[in-house]
Amino acid sequence: MSDPLLKVRNLKIGATVYPPGEKPHDIEIVHGVDFDLAPGKVLGLIGESGAGKSTIGLASMAYGRGGVEITGGEVWVNGRDILKSGIRDVRSLRGGEVTYVSQSAAASFNPAKKIMDQVIEAAVEHGKFTKAQAEDRARALFAKLGLPDPDNIGKRYPHQVSGGQLQRCMTALALCPEPDLVVFDEPTTALDVTTQIDVLKAIKEAIRDTGVAALYITHDLAVVAQVSDDIMVLRMGDMVEYGPTDQIINAPQEEYTKALVSVRSIRHEEKQPSATPVLTAKKITARYKGTNFDVLHDVSVELHPGQTLAVVGESGSGKSTLARVITGLLPPSHGKIDFAGRSLSDALAGRSREDLRELQMIYQMADVAMNPRQTVGTIIGRPLEFYFGLKGAEKRARVVELLDKIEMGDGFIDRYPAELSGGQKQRVCIARALAAKPKLIICDEVTSALDPLVADGILKLLLDLQKVEDVAYLFITHDLATVRAIADSIAVMYQGKVVRYGPKSQVLSPPFDDYTDLLLSSVPEMKLGWLEEVIAHRKMESAGN
Repeated sequence: MSDPLLKVRNLKIGATVYPPGEKPHDIEIVHGVDFDLAPGKVLGLIGESGAGKSTIGLASMAYGRGGVEITGGEVWVNGRDILKSGIRDVRSLRGGEVTYVSQSAAASFNPAKKIMDQVIEAAVEHGKFTKAQAEDRARALFAKLGLPDPDNIGKRYPHQVSGGQLQRCMTALALCPEPDLVVFDEPTTALDVTTQIDVLKAIKEAIRDTGVAALYITHDLAVVAQVSDDIMVLRMGDMVEYGPTDQIINAPQEEYTKALVSVRSIRHEEKQPSATPVLTAKKITARYKGTNFDVLHDVSVELHPGQTLAVVGESGSGKSTLARVITGLLPPSHGKIDFAGRSLSDALAGRSREDLRELQMIYQMADVAMNPRQTVGTIIGRPLEFYFGLKGAEKRARVVELLDKIEMGDGFIDRYPAELSGGQKQRVCIARALAAKPKLIICDEVTSALDPLVADGILKLLLDLQKVEDVAYLFITHDLATVRAIADSIAVMYQGKVVRYGPKSQVLSPPFDDYTDLLLSSVPEMKLGWLEEVIAHRKMESAGN
C-alpha cells in the first residue's frame, strides 16, 4: 500500500483560558489522536459539540483557530510533517494542497466581493489555473452542485443568494483549486434535505473523479454514513471509537457511539389547537426592495399558544422570508399579521416594546447573530436589562439560570463567541431569546449546528418550556426528524407558496403531492447505500416521466 496522504500521530491541541478571578492557565482540548487517510478516501469525524472535530480538521492545515495551539504530535501531508514546515510552505499548503469548507458560509464570504471572484481566488493565486480557466471550472462546479443559473450565479454578491446556495458556493470554492485534501466542516448543515442529496452526490463524485481525500466533519451519522469509508467518534478531545463505516453504524462497540446511533429519542404527541391563535398570517405577499418579483405568494398560516408550527421546504422556498415578514424586518406588499390579539405594524420601527419582547427570533447562523466583542453574560443579559430592568447580581443570577437550562453552566458567562464551538454559540442565542419570556419564538434552523445528543436536549428544553410558559414556536427547519419530534402542525413551502398545510398527522400521511413526497423521501436514513438507492429511484422516476 502507498503511504497515506494524511497521517496524524499523537496530535495534542491546547488553549489558554482566562477564568474570572483566577490566573490564566493552559488546558488540553485534544488528547493524543491518531489516524491515517489515503488518497480518494473519506474519514468522517463525528461527536458532540466541542468534541474537537473542527479543531482536528483545521490541524490538517497546521492551523489553530481562536487562540488554539497545536502543542504536540505530528501531522504529515504528502510525506512531510507540516507542523515543522516554514511559513512559506504552510501558505502554499492552505488553499492549494488542502482546502476547507466552513460550517458557516455566511460568516466566511466577503460581502463586498462577488461570489465568482472569491471562488476562483485560491486557484489563481496558487497558479493552478488562469483566471479564465478557473472561471470555467467554477461554472462547471456550480452546475454539478445543483446551483441555479450556474453561468451567472457567480456574478451575484453573497447576500443575493440563499444560505443553502451560499454553502454550495463554498464547496465549489474548495474544489476549484483541485486540492489533494478537503476538510468539509458541516458542509450540508444549511441545506434542505432535497438539496443535500445533490451536494452529497457531488462530493462523492468529486472524490471519485479527482482522487481527493476528505475529512468530513458532521454531527449527523446518517449523512456521514453516505460519504465516509471510515468514521472516528470523538468526545471531549478523545477518540471514543474508530473503524469502518459499516461497523460504526451497524455494530458500535462503545456506549457513547450506541447513543449517537439511536437518536432521536423525542416522541411528541400532537396537541389540539386552542380557540384563539397567537399568530395569524393572512394572505402574505412580499418582495425584496429593488426587485420586481414576489418571493412570497398569498401565504396564510396560524399558530396557537403552546403549539409548534413547523415550516419546511427546500432552500429558497421562502421559509426565512416568512419569518422576516412576521418579525417586521421585511414589510409585506399585501397581507396582514395579527399577534396576541392585536394587529402588528408591517415595519419593525412601528412596533411597541411589548411587541418586540413577546415575539423573539433565534437565527440560523449563530456566527453572525452575536457581537464578537461581547461576553456570553452580556449577550444573554441585554434583554434582561432592556425588557425587565434587571441589573447587577440579580441580572447575573438570571443569566446563570439560563446557562444552566441550556446545559452550559456559569463557567461560560465571561467567554466571548470566538471561544465557543458552533453548537455552544447557538445555545447562547437560544438562551438570549428565552430571556425575554416571549409568547412566540421563531426558531430558524436552531438545531442545525448541534450534534444529535445536544440537539435532543435543546428540543426537550424547548418542549418543557412550552408546557410551563404556553409559548408557541414557529420552527423553520429542513430536518424532518425534528419536525416529527416536535411539530403540532406543518406548512410545506415551495417557491414562495404553501403547498401543504395542516396538523402533523395529516401532512405526514399519504396521499402526498409530488413535492411533499420528494421531501419526505429525501430524509437520510441510517444505512449504507441509502444515497445511491435514492439517486437510482429518482433516475427511474425521471425516465418514466
